[in-house]
Amino acid sequence: MTRVTLAQLDPEIALGPLDGRYRRDAAPLVDYLSEAALNRERIHVEVEWFIHLAEHTVVPGTRRLIDDEKEQLRSIVEGFDHETIAELATFEAVTVHDVKAVEYTIKEALSHIGADDLAELVHFCCTSEDINNLSYALNIKGAVEDVWLPRAAALIDALADMAADLAEVPMLSHTHGQPATPTTVGKELAVSVHRLRRQYERIARTEFLAKINGATGTYAAHTVTVPEADWPALSREFVEKLGLTFNPLTTQIESHDWQAELYSDLARFNRIAHNLATDMWTYISMGYFKQIPVEGATGSSTMPHKVNPIRFENAEANLEVSCSLLDTLAATLTTSRLQRDLTDSTTQRNIGVAMGHSLLAINNLIKGLEKLAVNTEALDRDLDANWEVLAEAIQSVMRAAYLKGVPGMDNPYETLKDLTRGHRVDQAELQEFVRGLGLPDEDAERLANLSPATYTGLASELAREEVAAWRASRPEA
Repeated sequence: MTRVTLAQLDPEIALGPLDGRYRRDAAPLVDYLSEAALNRERIHVEVEWFIHLAEHTVVPGTRRLIDDEKEQLRSIVEGFDHETIAELATFEAVTVHDVKAVEYTIKEALSHIGADDLAELVHFCCTSEDINNLSYALNIKGAVEDVWLPRAAALIDALADMAADLAEVPMLSHTHGQPATPTTVGKELAVSVHRLRRQYERIARTEFLAKINGATGTYAAHTVTVPEADWPALSREFVEKLGLTFNPLTTQIESHDWQAELYSDLARFNRIAHNLATDMWTYISMGYFKQIPVEGATGSSTMPHKVNPIRFENAEANLEVSCSLLDTLAATLTTSRLQRDLTDSTTQRNIGVAMGHSLLAINNLIKGLEKLAVNTEALDRDLDANWEVLAEAIQSVMRAAYLKGVPGMDNPYETLKDLTRGHRVDQAELQEFVRGLGLPDEDAERLANLSPATYTGLASELAREEVAAWRASRPEA
């Protein structure tokens, strides 16, 4: 019996998980970073450049467009659909060139609306990269601002809400995996809020650069054809009218340095989120958080009792995939041999994949956080079992007493080290030790009233301050 070839089935079966299993999470990026979105934006750029030249009557002898002509040209972009995609594919099958197919599609539209006389103004003095760099810049800008940043903000929101709610819940810290000075759950979550917020704000300030200056960035064809025009000014006006930042000096390609900067920032956000995922996984394994079961869901195919931290594991893996691609994009796109090579062409087609895995991971982190409940019993149990963490406080008070001239306070660190290192000290033993130190009454009383659960310093205040800072700086604030 011959096995069915899945590649021949109709409708087509996705090869990658972002277009298959995880389609719902990645779908918002399709409108910006798919091949169809690239072609739609190419038509947009070509149409707007055509209108820009006609409006300024840059080329002597050309006329201005009437409003209806402009509206019908722009409707190609607004109505971009499967029919337009098929038309582009028909032209590309002949031209074997995707941007040339866009040019011919627009010229075909001009003939339908009776504007054939201006047909040669389409793609005027342009190289393909003039169109491509503008199209990518617009699409990446849209993907970042309309899709990725809102989800990143939603993740920070979820963390900030938890940090506020748990600001005063004490927790034993673990430095190097060992019991350490207590903190609060909220303060530790607020650390992630602060770290992610800094990267979020960097990404939100991204400059999206673009150019339209010809085959090698010299306006050579422009100045020979229409020498009296101020081509740099016309180009700057056009780029800025599209909402982008003008790059005044390039080779044939826009240098992509801004893209490399953006992908490095996105990767850094990812890595901080990855640290959050592994920390939450660890807190769950320690029992500090309980996972709220999803009704009807299966944790393990063989162990009915399990609720696996799958959201955090999924996020961890997808953030690693995303970072690998973002690192490759950032490294590859900054290099182009001499005035132009095509390494950027195929590389940029993976931007959607890189951002898609990031978006998928962020969504899973949000879902994972929503299904957590703090386990105060486990937190209290660990705090009460580690009274030796107060050694830091005691030796610090002894140091201050020594500096004030209180006798018997010599070598406080060594004294506490001998008492606590390598073995457990319970409440009674520690309090008896403090009483025998000869500290001033005020210091002795303060230490006597201290416990691991109350030795959290300014943790709750720090958590609330960070939450307030994020909420005040958030775009919707």
